[in-house]
Amino acid sequence: MGIRHFLTLTDLTLDELQALIKRACVLKKEFQEKTMRPNFNGRILGMIFEKSSTRTRVSFEAAMAQLGGHAIFLSPDDTQLGRGEPTEDTARVLSKMVDCVMIRTFEHEKLVRFAEYSDVPVINGLSDSYHPCQLLADMQTYYELRGDIAGKKVAWLGDGNNMCHSYINAAKIFGFELCIACPQSYQPLDSVLNDAADNIIITDDPQAAADNADLLVTDVWTSMGQEQEAVERMKAFKPFQVNAELMSRAAGDAVFMHCLPAHRGEEVSADVIDGPQSVVWEEAGNRLHSQKALLEFLLV
Repeated sequence: MGIRHFLTLTDLTLDELQALIKRACVLKKEFQEKTMRPNFNGRILGMIFEKSSTRTRVSFEAAMAQLGGHAIFLSPDDTQLGRGEPTEDTARVLSKMVDCVMIRTFEHEKLVRFAEYSDVPVINGLSDSYHPCQLLADMQTYYELRGDIAGKKVAWLGDGNNMCHSYINAAKIFGFELCIACPQSYQPLDSVLNDAADNIIITDDPQAAADNADLLVTDVWTSMGQEQEAVERMKAFKPFQVNAELMSRAAGDAVFMHCLPAHRGEEVSADVIDGPQSVVWEEAGNRLHSQKALLEFLLV
């Protein structure tokens, strides 16, 4: 089999994703019991960050260390990446020196071009279009707490952004109903929606989306690079805040997720994110273990 990349969830099959999630649970147990057996001796992960991060950087660096390998942090400020070297040339060179490349960037097309010219697997650590690594952690978290997500109702509240796009991918692959509540002018791209139309409901009514939902998810209203739109976005998204009243409409055992960082009082109220239905801290921690499983899948 040729090189496998992970640019969106659709790069893996349902069986592969389910096996990866189960492996992540095993790796998490080994981490907690301190019984891990490193199998990445000499393996190197190159990490390109054009967008800053806490969870992505720490989770990938820690993952490689726990697997017995090493991660190299690369930013435009201290490499040729910031001086105009073509993406194709960077891919050709870097993939001769490392075993895998993780990229956190703006344009998704840059990831696609990099992967086309890379001799090693490329992982999407986040782009403006998708955030598949976060979905691995989210799906692992739901599986651990509630079991199979197939047939469940998931409510997405807020911007039809990269996280929403990856939830759309997940709805089709894992077989759950995704109800997206967002303002008309902030809906996800039709090109993404059309591929999963049978699993998606679009509404501008957050209450309808939350009704009997098994999982409620949101994200910040203003992402990196959108700061100039902050005031306009705050006004548009205010009715879509996940708060106690909205959570009360969900199923009795519903859980709340957020990819973090969160802005309490904006997209989510403090009593929800810090409340008993919130699983955001477990969700964040699972980035480490789901990404270890992903790295194993791509490299072992």
